[in-house]
Amino acid sequence: MVKFSTAGESHGQGLVIIVEGVPAGLPISEDYIGIHLGRRQKGYGRGGRMLIEQDRAKIISGVRHGHTLGSPIGMTVENKDWANWKEAMSVDPLEGPPQSPRTQRITRLRPGHADLPGAMKYGFEDVRNVLERASARETAARVAAGSIAIKLLEEFGVCIHSHVISIGSVHAQVPDTVDWAAVEESPVRCADPDAALKMAAEIDATKAAGDTVGGVCEIIAENLPIGLGSHVSWDKKIDALVCQALMSINAVKAVSIGPGWEIAEQRGSQVHDVILPVTDPDHPWRRNTNRLGGTEGGMTNGMPLVARFAIKPIPTMVTPLPSVDLDTGEEVLSHFERSDVCQAPPACVVGEAMLALVLADAFMEKFGGDSIPETKRNFQGYMATVGPRKIYR
Repeated sequence: MVKFSTAGESHGQGLVIIVEGVPAGLPISEDYIGIHLGRRQKGYGRGGRMLIEQDRAKIISGVRHGHTLGSPIGMTVENKDWANWKEAMSVDPLEGPPQSPRTQRITRLRPGHADLPGAMKYGFEDVRNVLERASARETAARVAAGSIAIKLLEEFGVCIHSHVISIGSVHAQVPDTVDWAAVEESPVRCADPDAALKMAAEIDATKAAGDTVGGVCEIIAENLPIGLGSHVSWDKKIDALVCQALMSINAVKAVSIGPGWEIAEQRGSQVHDVILPVTDPDHPWRRNTNRLGGTEGGMTNGMPLVARFAIKPIPTMVTPLPSVDLDTGEEVLSHFERSDVCQAPPACVVGEAMLALVLADAFMEKFGGDSIPETKRNFQGYMATVGPRKIYR
């Protein structure tokens, strides 16, 4: 089982990541992980925090001479902004009155954030105890973990891409063949150049209004084998696991496999992907369409797995919403701290990481070995059986 855990607060000393279940012999480096961390920091509409942090994961365990050992992989990501928050986020009790304004209690609640339910659940009198962990800063740890999962999947020919298909009311016209290199260069990660310009303008107008704007991201995993996940138990269905992982990303409010809600208005003949006769023994079970997003019955079906998620506008706004005070319950303006205007472009990269972690776990459950060579033998043995039964068995 490939699993990960993270620790750390937004303005604490840093983030800690542990990844378990990765087989021995996987080539991995801090430079490779850094590529994905750098991609997460890009994106039109990002706030001032990205000018401070230059994220770099330091591997402290589980890797020797450039290859995994099969033991847990431990990593840390430093928060450079910690230098400005040493008193406010001190581990030790403060001696004397606070010297930094950052240390003052936060009691103005933000609608749409974790502030109110978190303070009630844990009995806090200072909302900072909630917002520090609820911050999207934690997604840097997810990308560090996910980059290892991406590398594992690459060993088996699986590749994962992402792009923004809408920001606010601006929707992209996605071409049949996406130029992924161009998407990586796009400030809004959009495959439609005309829509990309309109998306940037939408972000600019939103920023000028002191507001925030959301969007929709699409994540695609190609070259997956048939049969990841299972139909036999609700908690093994691959599409359910993917949806849970993507929904766990900060500010995500809707997830679908493929077009999702759109197909509810269509008839079956317009939705289901017809299985084609097998003419190529190396590529059986092809489809002309992928309307269901690459899953059937809780399992991958050999087509690209396509997942979409909608990310809400960020609740921290320069022009704050009316709210109430945690202490008095009286009306106040909600709290504001430095934040992004739009998170959709970097959320794509976080989505890639979360999808990769789910798929890597399913991959190791199906083909798992203690080393990469053993896992590859298991994978190749299975793939030799995937085809018409009178021919392949």
